[in-house]
Formats: sequence, C-alpha cells, structure tokens
Amino acid sequence: MRRLALSLLFLPFCSLAQAEPLHGIAMHGEPALSADYKHFPYVNAEAKKGGKVNYGVVGTFDALNPFVLKGMRTSARGVWDPEFGNLLYEPLMTRSSDEPFTLYGLLAESVEWDEARSFVQFNLNPKAQWNDGKPVTPEDVMFTFELLRDKGRPPFNSRLAVVEKMEKVGEHGVKFTFNDKANRETALIFASATPILPKHAVDAATFDQTSLTVPVGSGPYKIKDIRAGEKITWARDPNYWGKDIASKVGFDNYDEISVSYFLQESTLFEAFKKGEIDVYPEGDANHWLRAYDFPAVQKGDVVKEAFKPGLPSGMLGFVFNTRRPIFEDPKVREALSVAFDFEWLNKTLFSGAFTRTQSYWQNSTLGAYGNAADERELALLGAAKDKIPADILAGTYTLPKTDASGGDRKALGEAVKLFAEAGYRIKGGKMLDASGKPLAFEVMTQNEGQEKMAIAYQRTLKLIGIDTAIRTVDDAQYQARSNNFDYDMIIKAYTSSLSPGAEQPNRWGSASRDAAGSFNYAGVANADIDRMIEALLQAREPDDFKAAVRAYDRLLVAGHYVVPLYHIGEQWVARWKHIGRPEATPLYGYQRSVWFDARAQ
Repeated sequence: MRRLALSLLFLPFCSLAQAEPLHGIAMHGEPALSADYKHFPYVNAEAKKGGKVNYGVVGTFDALNPFVLKGMRTSARGVWDPEFGNLLYEPLMTRSSDEPFTLYGLLAESVEWDEARSFVQFNLNPKAQWNDGKPVTPEDVMFTFELLRDKGRPPFNSRLAVVEKMEKVGEHGVKFTFNDKANRETALIFASATPILPKHAVDAATFDQTSLTVPVGSGPYKIKDIRAGEKITWARDPNYWGKDIASKVGFDNYDEISVSYFLQESTLFEAFKKGEIDVYPEGDANHWLRAYDFPAVQKGDVVKEAFKPGLPSGMLGFVFNTRRPIFEDPKVREALSVAFDFEWLNKTLFSGAFTRTQSYWQNSTLGAYGNAADERELALLGAAKDKIPADILAGTYTLPKTDASGGDRKALGEAVKLFAEAGYRIKGGKMLDASGKPLAFEVMTQNEGQEKMAIAYQRTLKLIGIDTAIRTVDDAQYQARSNNFDYDMIIKAYTSSLSPGAEQPNRWGSASRDAAGSFNYAGVANADIDRMIEALLQAREPDDFKAAVRAYDRLLVAGHYVVPLYHIGEQWVARWKHIGRPEATPLYGYQRSVWFDARAQ
C-alpha cells in the first residue's frame, strides 16, 4: 500500500507514482489550488473576527438532529447546514465553492488507496478535537457510519451498503474496503457528505428521538441559547481546533450567529426592514423590483446585490407524484405540462423577469437543451434512445410558448390532443378518463408564493375541464407529508451542479422510490434512468461524464416528471451595510460563511 496524493483518487489518467502526497480530491481533473495554498480564493483572509449576524427563516424547529426522519427539516439551522456553514458538525474534508467538485483537508489530513480503488483510508488530523476538548478518533468515524446505518435517514443510512469492511488502522486511520456496489464518487461522498459524530457524547439508544439537548461537535460554533421553535443563537468557539488550517481561513468570522424563525415570509421581511434581520435572500421577482423602497434602502443602509454563479439552471417545478394512478401515464403528464401557461404567469406575477426552464442542467455543457446527442450518448442510451422524442435527442425541444393570455387556444388544443391519446375526452365541461371518471387532483403548497403559482395553473386547467384543489399547509405538515409522499402534486426545486453524482439516486433512482424521507418526490422507478445514474457515477473521463449527464437529462425531460417553471441565473440578496463580504464571488455564488461584520474591522 502506498501513500498517495489526495487528488489522484479519481484521476485514472494520471500517474499514481507521486513522490509527495498532494492535498485535495477532484472528481474530474486536478485541484485548482496548489499544495501550499493559504486559503480559498473567494475569502477575505484579512477579515477580523467579531460582531454578529442575525438570520431569519420561515418555519419552526423542535430538534437538533437533522440526520433522522423525526428531526428532518425540523432541526435547527446550522447544525449540519452548508448554507450557513456547518457550525456544529464537520465532515472529513471540505468542499471548495470555486470548483465543480474538489475537496480539501478538514478532519482528515491525508488519504490512502490502491490503484483499483478497492479501499480508501482517511488519516485524521491529530489536532482535530471536539468542543469538549476530547480528540476526534477513528472510533468516532466508525461509530458515526454504523449509527447512521442503523438509525439515520436517507441517504446517510445507505453509506455502508457499499463497504465490505471498515477498520481502524494505526492511531489515526480509518480504512473502508469497498464491495462492487461502490462507484468513483464514493470516497468523495464519505469525505464530504457525512458528518462525524462523537462516540463518547452520543447515546445510540436515543439517537432517533426528538431532543433539544445541546450536542457536542467539532465545528467552529457552540450553541449559546435555544428558544424552541423561535430562535437559536450560536457563539464562536475561541478554542476551535481548525481555525488556522488553510481550508478554514476567512471563514467563521462572526462572534455570534442567531437564526430567528417566522411563520410567514411577509413577517420575516418586515423584521428585515426594521433591522432585526441582517440578510434577506430574495426569490420573488416582483418583490425584488417593488418592495425595496423603504427608508433604509433610500439612505443606503440596506444594499441590494445580484450575484451570478456559474452553475446550471436546476429545476423548479410542479412535481407529479407518479405513485398516484392519475399520473402514471407519461402522456397525461405531458399534456398537463403543455397546458401550463408560463408566459401568462411570468407576465402577471413576475413582470417578465424569469426564463422558462427547459432541462435540468440548462446553461451548461452538461444539459440536453441546446446540445445534440453524440455517439457517446447514443451508445449509453442504447435502446432507450428510441423512447426519446427526436427533438429532445437533437437538443431543440422546447416547451410551448403561449400568447400570455392565460387561455392560449393553440397550447390548450395541443394539451387536449395529448389527453385524447391517453384515453381522455371532454364531456359536459369535464375531462373524463375512459371509465368516465373526471380528472382532478390537489396541489400542496407551502407558502403564499407557491399558492399564487398554483392558482394560475388552476385557472388554466379549468378551461379544459380539469378540477384542481390547492392546499397550503404549515411547515411541519408540509415536511411530514413530503417525507411520506402524501400529495398529488407538489412544488419543489432540484438544484444542479457541475458535478452531479451520489445525490442523484436519492432523487430519481428506483431504490429511493418508496424510501420514506428520500428526495424522490416524483416516485420515479425507471431502469434506463438507473443505468444513466450509474454511468455518470462510474465515468472516468470528462467526456464520458458529460455524455452520461446529458443522456440522463434527456430521460428526465422525456419522462415529464415535472412541469418546469423558471430560473433567473442570478442570486438576489439584500443586506444591511454593516454586513461585509469578500470581493470575489465563487463558482457556486455567494457564501454566507465567509461574510463578516464590517463594524469589527
């Protein structure tokens, strides 16, 4: 066994005989930063520690454990939360937001493996410790993987399914020997997407029970105060073990971080206007254009900024629950997609600010939209290519563009034609199936913005005899019903990156279809999609990876699992001017965890 450079773990085209170990893992290509890097390029390395920031979110919380189903989505923000920074728990390695998928050392400082990649060994940083002063040990790592296997939610509970043997090596090493279920991304997922928990401070017997007991973590913050369902306050740990390592320089700048919870978005925004909340991410185009005329903006005390990340569009849309018999037929799903009048919605609700989304990796070389299938893709698809419409294979497919009237006859006529092909007909003003049963379903929404979009959709569908009910539920009910797939249709966002991988089976893979708590909201179980997921996971060369993702995108688009909505290509954020930020914006857009209180400078 040889000590190898971290960056060679996924580089089959490079020599494995490096004289010196390197410092990072890149899924495709090599790490952008050299071995002697001092900090990530998008941080302000000179930012002084101090001050505080007040965040606000809509919802509630009653737990501090986001790793089990009972605490999923109701756990307090920050515990394991890339948006705010992982304040309490840390992974073995940390991701650079300026590269598609590259990891640098955190709890683990080096890695070992063989050329066949039949195993991976993480060697912990001897300086790593928990916030109670005890060292982070290999036993903690093994305990974590076993505990999450037994009591964790998806996808944490499936990590060890690809491991034949897990063992301690020496004083600081943990070795995972893989079975044939592992793929080329497995080691990166183990390194970056699994929180490491303290064996000495976690009761395995009660791990899956809801609790607000303050946990022990290895991260840069400790919990200072909790008001259940209302507010959690974090205090920076002055003794944080990793504050001087290169991957943490410029991070964790506030002495105090608080997160307040609100029942409604409008109440949260009013709190922001009053200065009770410091940062307000905006997702409503009309609101962004029209709501920022209050005195603090006029005086320059509140700053509006638009960031442009270099990422694919992702997909926001109405998701069909194909577990419901009415949505089993892809023709029905296609007809319902064609009937949606995006142009009317965009004009009426959003002042024309948005662009219709056509595929899951739009605005990138990974997407099917605008990119014709090449020989690599066609070979990957095999017989599945005959199930995909020619325009989707050619990259020219687009959703119908209406006249923005809310009742475009051409689009509605096309929808009715597709319904007829699926065995439906309009009779007595109702869309009926072959047995005479009316087509009707419910859209579950979470907030006022979603409700408005659902009402617009309801209005159009009524013109062709389809009854649509809308049910807006509170956050707790929304998460519970989402976890158990208890809905006909739901609005969800699927984020896309330049390195899609191990998260995809949990969104679209057959094995996740009936797994409570998975993100397979559409209930997809499709052998061709499974094959494409496996192809992108196993791809070694960048061109093979690109072909696999494009083919995968075509299958998702052709399946009509979602009625696509929109994207803007920008991130909108308003902040009070005392919250400062670095000048550079990384590939993934703005990063709250590197912002700072300018009053402390």
